[in-house]
Amino acid sequence: MKFLIASDIHGSAYWAERLMAAIGEERPDRVLLLGDLLYHGPRNDLPRDYAPKRVIALLNDLAASGRVVAVRGNCEAEVDQMVLSFPCMADSAPVLAPSGRELFCTHGHVFGAGFHNSVDNLPELPEGSAIVYGHTHVKVNEAVPGHPGIWAFNPGSVSIPKDGTHSYGIYDDSLPLTEAFSHIVMGEE
Repeated sequence: MKFLIASDIHGSAYWAERLMAAIGEERPDRVLLLGDLLYHGPRNDLPRDYAPKRVIALLNDLAASGRVVAVRGNCEAEVDQMVLSFPCMADSAPVLAPSGRELFCTHGHVFGAGFHNSVDNLPELPEGSAIVYGHTHVKVNEAVPGHPGIWAFNPGSVSIPKDGTHSYGIYDDSLPLTEAFSHIVMGEE
């Protein structure tokens, strides 16, 4: 089973369209959206082709497939839930993969593994689990220090990367935990 993981679209229609094309190519079983979907936030510049209404339409079309799991980012508001056709206001969403591995999906501002200014508030997770989060706009794919058997994965940001490259992530449940996550960098056209 394959999951596509994306975070921090921040209302960019350009990057949301690129993400939808990637979803079409990757053909994941599920799409995990880690928050900050529509609004750019007061600390960020406007992303390329800022058009939240177009992003709403793209995400609602994707949600019609029934493959979307989403969590609330620090930029989500009640109005976002009013316009999106899938639940997006929970602080976390545990996803159980067919292997039995738990992926604890969150944005990174309430729960996190402490990397790159994300909050250091790791919930109790069974060994062999992963915390999957966004928020920092910086890619992470490594063990959580001080928490044996727990992995951390941040796909980076789709539209406003703070590490230089626009990206999303792929999770392959058939691989060992240390190899199951990978980053896919999206170039500009």
